[in-house]
Amino acid sequence: MTVHIDVLDPRTDPEPADWAEFAAARQLPAPWDYDMLRLETNSSRCPNLLVVARDRGTPVAALSVTVARPGDLHRRRPVGGAARFTPRLAEVHQPWMPGTSGRVFAPGLDPTAQRQLMRSAERALVSFIGPGCGGVVHRYVRDDELPAVTGRGRAVRDAVPTTLLENGFTDVDGWVSSLARSRRHSIRGQRRKIAADPSLTIRCGRSRDDLEGAELATLLHAHRAKFGRVPLDLRGAVTAEYLHALVRRPDVATLTYRDASSGRLLAFTNVLDHAVTPLHQHWAAVPPDRGGKRHLYFDAYARVVGFMIDNGRPSISSGRGMQDVKGSLGFAPRPLQSVVAPRPVCR
Repeated sequence: MTVHIDVLDPRTDPEPADWAEFAAARQLPAPWDYDMLRLETNSSRCPNLLVVARDRGTPVAALSVTVARPGDLHRRRPVGGAARFTPRLAEVHQPWMPGTSGRVFAPGLDPTAQRQLMRSAERALVSFIGPGCGGVVHRYVRDDELPAVTGRGRAVRDAVPTTLLENGFTDVDGWVSSLARSRRHSIRGQRRKIAADPSLTIRCGRSRDDLEGAELATLLHAHRAKFGRVPLDLRGAVTAEYLHALVRRPDVATLTYRDASSGRLLAFTNVLDHAVTPLHQHWAAVPPDRGGKRHLYFDAYARVVGFMIDNGRPSISSGRGMQDVKGSLGFAPRPLQSVVAPRPVCR
């Protein structure tokens, strides 16, 4: 194998001519699109990089990487120049796809080849980021990915699992019937109340050109502010520009709840479509004590499950967190690990 590594900063580097073809062949979801990577990192406080590994000029693997550094949540971080000497880490993950791998391989690569590619990519990353790079953190590593990123001098830690619902249903009622009695009864009642509420306007669809990113971002930021920052989470806020482009994509479905009289956005959620496992990504809602509506959360989950069933997807992921609630909805945990590779073992 003749390996060459390209480390690309989407803010300044043009899209590789063969990237879109590689992404389509691997059925990568929307956040891997180069224009979406550029939008995300243009306003991120921690820059995001795309690493493409080639064998004899052909892309065979890719990494999504965040150059992470603690500090001011709203200050944008450069990659080069004096920043090369500041303490930073290379985090391999997709920032807005929790529990989803930040690594992708072409088919047919054996474990030895995958391991060689990851070592080459790590060396290129550490060199690109500079002397201040303390190493590489591989987040959201599945069991089948561990051989490619583990080894001597690397620490492996359990991470919060992701959640997955297997599609064994013919319709949403079948899914509801599979739940425990208390949850089954509550969801049925909540769905009836939402369906009969004339004060709500509900719309779900792909390519939503009726939505403004600023409106979505405002609601999402307010919703997340209630929970405070997650420890060691160095991501910035999801920007209005990013959301504006995201919901207009044909591979993204967005569900909205509005006040029928005023048009006020009360809640929204979206699904990143995928041939095997779509991802239920963002959720935000106005609290009932501030004019929002009760029961929207579980009604939205029923519609997300309906998306999986109607589109014939084998499963759907709802990311990490809220494990007890998601478990009551039939989502099962899928184990994940984090692998920390200090700088000396990456060189």
